[in-house]
Amino acid sequence: MQLRRFDSLQEFCDRAQDYLLQYEAEHNLLLGILYTLRHYPERYPEPPYLAIVEADNGILAVAIRTPPYKLVLSKVMDLDALQLVAHNVQEQGKPIPGAGGLVTEVARFLQSWQALTGQPYQRVMEMRIHQLTQVQPVATAKGHLRLATEDDRPLLLDWFQAFVAEIGEVVSETPERMVETGLKRQSVHLWDDGTPVSWASGSQSLPTAARIGPVYTPLEYRRKGYATACVAALSQKLLDQGCDRCFLFTDLANPTSNHIYKQIGYHPVCDWHDYSFIFEEQP
Repeated sequence: MQLRRFDSLQEFCDRAQDYLLQYEAEHNLLLGILYTLRHYPERYPEPPYLAIVEADNGILAVAIRTPPYKLVLSKVMDLDALQLVAHNVQEQGKPIPGAGGLVTEVARFLQSWQALTGQPYQRVMEMRIHQLTQVQPVATAKGHLRLATEDDRPLLLDWFQAFVAEIGEVVSETPERMVETGLKRQSVHLWDDGTPVSWASGSQSLPTAARIGPVYTPLEYRRKGYATACVAALSQKLLDQGCDRCFLFTDLANPTSNHIYKQIGYHPVCDWHDYSFIFEEQP
């Protein structure tokens, strides 16, 4: 087996896309990143890390990193391929904040990484990938779904900062850039009950599928069914626009959201773990 790094995004997509689409649910994040790189490259100002491990019988592993974010790993056909990824990432000489992937794959990568670098790591989130093909009838909260507009920018900035603080994960992207990109690609939707009360992002970023997330409801508007109504309506909107299915990640530590999505019609596909590396503080 051998690892090949790509400087050309188009060459990488031409080579990797069929493999990624073969396991569309497992790869919805990687496919979404590639969609953003192609259509909204300003979201990622630094050159991406794009790598494929191949053997005579085809692709064994795919790895993507869009600095300053973590390394994202594909489903892997041969776990030994992850040793090549770890070696190649280390050779780049740039620190990476962590890695995310399917449970077995990311665990094997981290073992290889620690053997190479001695760097400790910690799991920061256990997630589950869900898929929906049909929205189930749910009790609809008062209000309606609408696309966020430029007038909503100050509110979205506040909500994004609150969302990041609540999940307790360091997000390298600034709220300004995240909101700017969401408004530009028209992916940010609000549930409006006289005033905005819940937010869900979602857009078609795969050939025939959409990704939803993040979803956030301020504390004062929770337990009123707003998030359920917002995600259900957005999922239906994306299906009506021609998507065959929708994907989203849930935090397994949040049983409420997992129950909500099950009610709407989302079914679990696989689990995904997110890790951060622990860096020694400089004296």
